[in-house]
Amino acid sequence: MEITRTGSKPSAKGPSDWFTGAVRIDPLFNAFAPERVQGASVTFEPGARTAWHTHPLGQTLIVSAGVGRVQRWGGAIEEIRPGDVVWFPPGEKHWHGASRDCAMTHIAIQEVLDGKVVDWLEPVSDEQYGG
Repeated sequence: MEITRTGSKPSAKGPSDWFTGAVRIDPLFNAFAPERVQGASVTFEPGARTAWHTHPLGQTLIVSAGVGRVQRWGGAIEEIRPGDVVWFPPGEKHWHGASRDCAMTHIAIQEVLDGKVVDWLEPVSDEQYGG
């Protein structure tokens, strides 16, 4: 059995190639072979968001604080709040982030496939974010 304490791993700033605005990533757990699941707590300041992206084995988000937004390619922007659980199936193009006026934190859980958990695509434009 291994016990880790939240905050025992260093936080990271969300890279500008993958995020718009201020984003902090706090690793929670990484996959150890033969496991494939990893997770992080991600905090988006107001207006911050991911770029469009996909996950080879899908992704689950559990909103823990604030108000956020998610959008699936071709779909409407949806508001998310604490307690909401959002699942993106494998290969579904999507983005997620905070609302315009409120920060949002979620736990992101995804699986590793051939060493990869995400395929990053183009940034979400201000027009796309605004809906």
